[in-house]
Amino acid sequence: MASSQFFALFDDIATLLDDVAAMTKVATQKTAGVLGDDLALNAQQVSGVSANRELPVVYAVAKGSFINKVILVPSALLISALVPAAITPLLIIGGLYLCFEGAEKILHSFEKHDDHKITEDLLKIKTEEELLAFEKGKIKGAIRTDFILSAEIVVISLGVVAEKNLLERTLVLSSIGIFMTIAVYGLVALIVKLDDIGFYLNAKKSVAAKYFGLGLIKVAPKLMKSLSWIGLIAMFLVGGGILVHGVPVLHNIIHHAESYKTLIENGLNFVTGLVSGFVVLGVVLLVKKLLKK
Repeated sequence: MASSQFFALFDDIATLLDDVAAMTKVATQKTAGVLGDDLALNAQQVSGVSANRELPVVYAVAKGSFINKVILVPSALLISALVPAAITPLLIIGGLYLCFEGAEKILHSFEKHDDHKITEDLLKIKTEEELLAFEKGKIKGAIRTDFILSAEIVVISLGVVAEKNLLERTLVLSSIGIFMTIAVYGLVALIVKLDDIGFYLNAKKSVAAKYFGLGLIKVAPKLMKSLSWIGLIAMFLVGGGILVHGVPVLHNIIHHAESYKTLIENGLNFVTGLVSGFVVLGVVLLVKKLLKK
């Protein structure tokens, strides 16, 4: 009798873990756009730091990111338990913010940027205290950015498990939080050290190593730029997808589509995200202009 109860409990645990794994996979897919943006932004945030300090800075930001999720996950679970009706509005707000960020990035891409600003800032540093202050500023800025992106990830993930019990919601959100932190900052560490790996291999005697190292040196800056654009497109797709599923009329268009459903869905998500982003951006710029007056 006791053995049968044990095996029944074991079976329940296995089923629960299987369900959690499946929901975590779905939540990861839905937050892929934010993950791409998170990667690009955090890799850019630590640029300008001296080569021997890049990994310690990435580690410090990763610790800050983990603390962000320790705050955000329980907060999200509390909202889902006490005010479950707030989940959909939070999702819509998160989707709109994603689209707004994408539109703002496009607008900024047309502005003139000073590519030598970071170099000039570093040249002004004379003492070790000033260097540490520069690094702390970088770390704080990256952690602030991470808090916003982590909030989006948690809210989107919460939408996937909104109908599940508290234990499943806790396990999924905790899994997503841990996985995203390790994945993002592990890849950020690899990206920022990619050119150093290239220089290391290029100094080897092996011809293959030299060519591979040279390839990494050339690829590193292009990878940074491509990550930024991939993240931008994904932001509109994810943000627009949230809005489309929240608007019955738009959701019905996809539901009734028989042929090219995936193409129609992605196209509608992207267009909705793009239009919504520029509408919100226009409102924000108008409010800022009025406040200045």
